[in-house]
Amino acid sequence: MPLIRDNALVARDPWVRVDDNAALPEDGTPAIVSLDRWRAERETLDGRNGGLGVVLKAGEDAAELAGDIERLSLIALEFPKFSDGRAFSTARLLRGRYRFRGELRAVGNVLRDQLLFMHRCGFDAYEIARGDALEAWTGALADFSAWYQPAADDRRTAAQQRGEGRSRIRAGAAAASAPPAPAISCCAGDWAY
Repeated sequence: MPLIRDNALVARDPWVRVDDNAALPEDGTPAIVSLDRWRAERETLDGRNGGLGVVLKAGEDAAELAGDIERLSLIALEFPKFSDGRAFSTARLLRGRYRFRGELRAVGNVLRDQLLFMHRCGFDAYEIARGDALEAWTGALADFSAWYQPAADDRRTAAQQRGEGRSRIRAGAAAASAPPAPAISCCAGDWAY
């Protein structure tokens, strides 16, 4: 499945998703495991020589990973269907409350119409099941240029932009309406305005 990361199509994803009963790669290949496997084999997984990621299904609690955030290089959040947006909230929690700085990947039913909002919630990698994945990604980012609420992507809101514009206008108006600097006329002590 095509993977978008860092605004580019990834030719070969180095991460391998490992089923719960399958053996982990021996060669240090980065592996993504389920939350159930992470719970059962936490110490073994933590000691392996290779990147480690966990996939959270919709409804699984990100708080279970809170104490292990610094151990994980990747967290994949699953979108099971279009109408299930729980992964958006989980992404905001991971980026905001738990300060996860690794790769946050959207997997499952990842649709073009949701890419921009996924990005705003903190996702930085997307598995997109379509042939024009990169075009869909770049098009989605260009859909909107103004934001009304702050988000994980730190883009400036419309109110912030308006406030800056007003400040510049006020500064310009104040400079224009200020009285000119006093000038000294030919007579000492006589000020002209």
